[in-house]
Amino acid sequence: MSNRDLDLKKIRPAIKTLTINENMSGDEYFQNAVLRPVIKLQNDLFIEVFRNYIAKHKYVFYDLSLDKRTTYIENGIQKDMKFRNSLKGMVIGQFTTDEYLLYIKNSSALNKRMMNIVKERLLSNIQLFVKPEYLTAV
Repeated sequence: MSNRDLDLKKIRPAIKTLTINENMSGDEYFQNAVLRPVIKLQNDLFIEVFRNYIAKHKYVFYDLSLDKRTTYIENGIQKDMKFRNSLKGMVIGQFTTDEYLLYIKNSSALNKRMMNIVKERLLSNIQLFVKPEYLTAV
């Protein structure tokens, strides 16, 4: 294993609630052993990236109700391909070489799992997306 691969694995946070067993499908194993720790590692970056996404879309997010904010996040991840691909790149860039080789064998299904986890992370942090002070003074 290369130094890069070892370093990447070293910096990933441990997730104590994860279960990994031999009865899992390959995709579920990859989700729990690779995707969840990588996405947790990248959480702060995802928050800042979404704040930038809000800004690039003229701050409409801040005028929405909570239900519509949830839909906004879901739609951004599902329908905005540039944004979606950017998020995927932030996750894939943290894979080791072997993990990447596993990922490309079933990237379509793993991308769905990946984007669902990222979406849940953003939704669970929705309270962090508050209107910046400089926007409130009108």
